Amino acid sequence: MGLKVKRIWMVLAMLSILIGVGTAETYHLSGENSWENAADTPEGEYLLAVSKIKQQLLTGKKSDVVNALEQLKSDFPEMAGAEIQAYLDAEKLYANAKWYKAATAYKKFIGAWPDSILQPAALERVFSIATAYLQGQKRSFIKVLRLPAFDTGVELMRDVADRAGNAPIGLRALTTLAENQERKEQFVEAYYTWQEIADRWPTGQTRQTAVLRMAQTLHASYDGAPYDASVLESARSYFEDYQMQYPQEASRLEVAQTLALITEQLAYKEYEMGFYYERTGSMAAAEQYYNKVIKEWPDSKAAQMAKARLLPDAASPIKMNIRRRAVNGTTNFLDSWFGVESLFDKVLPADEDKSEISPDVLDDGMVVDEYIELDDGMIVDEYIEMSP
Repeated sequence: MGLKVKRIWMVLAMLSILIGVGTAETYHLSGENSWENAADTPEGEYLLAVSKIKQQLLTGKKSDVVNALEQLKSDFPEMAGAEIQAYLDAEKLYANAKWYKAATAYKKFIGAWPDSILQPAALERVFSIATAYLQGQKRSFIKVLRLPAFDTGVELMRDVADRAGNAPIGLRALTTLAENQERKEQFVEAYYTWQEIADRWPTGQTRQTAVLRMAQTLHASYDGAPYDASVLESARSYFEDYQMQYPQEASRLEVAQTLALITEQLAYKEYEMGFYYERTGSMAAAEQYYNKVIKEWPDSKAAQMAKARLLPDAASPIKMNIRRRAVNGTTNFLDSWFGVESLFDKVLPADEDKSEISPDVLDDGMVVDEYIELDDGMIVDEYIEMSP
């Protein structure tokens, strides 16, 4: 019997809720276990008024929101105290397009009233200001100058992400930040933002997207053969991970072709190192790089180029004009006179040569390869390729 009465009570309670929804009224459970209209109490009226303002924050005009907040203060002077005033101050700045001051005011409001019913709305406002800065909105300086504010947008968006945690707006903040970093060609920074997304949301579609974008941003950050190729290795690892975990999507996105391109880039990087040493006359070192390309990437175009460089009749990349011959002859004479040649034979055996030392190519076209005698006994040879 008691169970049957309990079920009847639950049905009546649900009907009360449905009736409330149909008449745009809100009900809450009173202390006597009965449902009361929230609008019948001052607290309920206040909460309803705040809820309407929250809707206006999403869809209404900024001036209407300010007016509604002012009306709220007038109608509920005892409840709408410092909290509502602080939010109203920030909203007035926002309505007057004083973006940075508004963002600062919203952040102070969130810090002072973290449990406020208006806290999500304040975060949304900071998010919108940060998005505007990331997409090109400028900041006023001394009321005259208008300066780029991308870095300010980054700072504000990270603040939103940190405060929101794993809430949806936190994901939106980091995604918006990463996409705008890509737009600004800040690929390394974008990679780290996508990595943070993958760490916070390690499952589902979010992680799948993050892993792909991590691979793409690392690949895009590679500046070419003269630069560090470690980003290519990392990008390849992420693409392979994506291909293994999401084979159908990887096929649609032609990830296999991207991996083939990365292989060619890695091979060409080593080929360029060999060609550099051949230009400087260090053929032993050049051959080491050429053979490495042929061994590790036998099917690459760079391997074909390396084989051509190793042919006996390959054209020399060094133009031996009169000045060049004079410089080489003088250098060889001085090396012999001071015993530098024998010293190099001891420090750098013929089979090692100088292949472990990376070249530095100057902007004006001169190639400089420097080896300096350091305290630990390491020897440096200075070589300058002079343009004819």
